[in-house]
Order: sequence, then C-alpha cells, then structure tokens
Amino acid sequence: MREALALALARDPSVVVVGEGVPDPGGVFGTTLGLAEAFPGRVFDAPLAENALMGIGVGAALAGQRPVLVHQRMDFLLLALDQLLNNAAKWRAMFGGTGRLPLVVRAVIGRGWGQGPQHGQSLQALLAHVPGLRVVMPVTPADAKGMLCAALEGEDPVVVLEHRWLHGLEGPVPEGWSPSPLEGAVVRRGGGAATVAAFSHMVVEALRAAEALAALGLEVEVLDMRAVAPLDVEAVVRSVARTRRLVVADTGHRRLGVAGELAASVAERAWGLLEAPPRRVALPDWPAPTSPALARRYYPGAREIAAEVLDLCGLPRQRPEVAELLRRLEPRGFGDVPGDRPVGPF
Repeated sequence: MREALALALARDPSVVVVGEGVPDPGGVFGTTLGLAEAFPGRVFDAPLAENALMGIGVGAALAGQRPVLVHQRMDFLLLALDQLLNNAAKWRAMFGGTGRLPLVVRAVIGRGWGQGPQHGQSLQALLAHVPGLRVVMPVTPADAKGMLCAALEGEDPVVVLEHRWLHGLEGPVPEGWSPSPLEGAVVRRGGGAATVAAFSHMVVEALRAAEALAALGLEVEVLDMRAVAPLDVEAVVRSVARTRRLVVADTGHRRLGVAGELAASVAERAWGLLEAPPRRVALPDWPAPTSPALARRYYPGAREIAAEVLDLCGLPRQRPEVAELLRRLEPRGFGDVPGDRPVGPF
C-alpha cells in the first residue's frame, strides 16, 4: 500500500494524503512511512476533526485534487459520515452522472490489542448500504496494492477497508503501477464439498478451515469476495452450482450484515441448487469485548467455519475425528491479536 501511494504521489501532482497519524513513526502499519519527507506539503497529519477533514477532502476532489483520507480506526470514520454519505456518495447521481469526485478513504477495521467496542468495529454493511460508494476489502498483498492503485485513478469515491491483522501478510506483488479490479470475487482454493464465501480476514480463516477439512476428505471452495459494494453474487452462484452448499463468513455483525445479504441474494437466485439453507458466520450482535479471554469466544474463525461446513455435509461433531479437527482449530493465545502475545497500541 505504501508503494501504491508513493507511485500515485510521484505520477500525479494532484494526489494528497492526509489523516491522523499519517507521519507518525508507525506510519499506519508502515503504509505511509517516509512519504511526508519524500513529498513535502502533500502528505501530512490531521487534527481530531474528522467531519471537517472529510468535507475538505470532498471539496478538494471537486476542485481537481485526488485526496486520500486515512483513518487508523474505522470508528473514527463514523464522525465523518455526514460528508461521506450525504455529499461524496450522492454527487454523481445529483448531477445526472456527470459529477466526478475522485476521493479515496482508507479505514482500518478489526480487532487487535484490546481495541474493544469503540476501536475495532467492522461496519462495512453500514457503508455498503448507501448507493454511490465503492467499498472494497483487499486481503492479499497484490490486491492491497492493486485495488488502491485502481481507487487512486478512478473518478468516484472509494472506501478501502483494511483489517489490521492483514497488514502482516506476505505474498507476491506486481511491480510498478498495477491497478486491479475494484469488484469481482476470486477463487482462492477450489473444491466441491461446499462453498465458503468470505470477506477480509475471514478469507484467511476460511483457508485454514479448508486445509483442516481436506484431511477428512472434504475439499472446500473458498471465495475471496474482495468487495462489498458491488457484491459479486454471480460468482457465488456459479460456485454453489458445483458444491450445492454455502457458508458466508464476514468480519462484521450477523444481524442485518453483509453475510445475510449475500446469503439471501444467493438463495433468491439459486434456491433450487442448494441442498440446505445457507449458513452465516459473523460476529454476535453484541459490542466487542476488551478482555482477551472474552475475545477468544467472541470472534468467530476457522473453527466456526469448519463446524458449519461439517453440519452442511452431514458429519456429526461427536465423531472422534470431527471433534479432534474442531479441537485443533480452537483459538489460542490472546484471541485479540495474531500470535501468542499482545502488541500495541494500534
């Protein structure tokens, strides 16, 4: 992501990057490190005035600039929803499709270091509910760079939601300016026993579950949905036509969430292909705990995904090999950070 920003700043003088903590030593998980020094006056910190910052960003975009607004926590973005949802999202429609508003908003979602109920929310369903916004959730390093490149050369507002646990992933990344589509699901693992359509960090959990299930002879197809708006329902329908079973895994809440929307959309279009109703894996309808002990039980992961697949495939959890598989997928460590020890502060 840092490379995408550096390339954009170098190739287009209208690009500016602004946000709370952008020039900090941590550089927003390393994604803005050194940019303020390399591009003086175009990469800078912001005061704690998120709604004003968003309004300035919208105005700058209308005036010909390409602002990138960075929020180290999605919860801070909530203070700017008026400008984002009432102005940025509506502009093209209010001007008959002719109004351009090239604005990129980055926001970090997900748990970590005891973030608790006010600092670790995944509210993609809230943003995707409003027409006029693109909402993307890259998972792989290649998509993190490519989708940011594409957002930076577009003409409409794009919200890029980054799960904090994904910033440590490693993988191949194309060199140079390399935009990738801002929509369309991708098959990350093929299989015929069931389809798991996953968003953001739940793709990682789905792949862990699929690897474990393969030991029981269940080959699961894992789809990385990549974007929430637009939502690639057709890709899931094509997969379900082969597997006839569906589990949707999301980092947000279960009630009125993205998982339910996708499950309902597939059921509407492909009910006759399904051997059983779709299943959802998502957060419980309760604010996130701060306690690591509670976090281990609050956040679903590979174990819950595997359990739903096993139920759909008719394998009882009481069978010794099934119980052992689920035991191995039990979360370990602190439950609120990857690994076995807490890190902070972000």
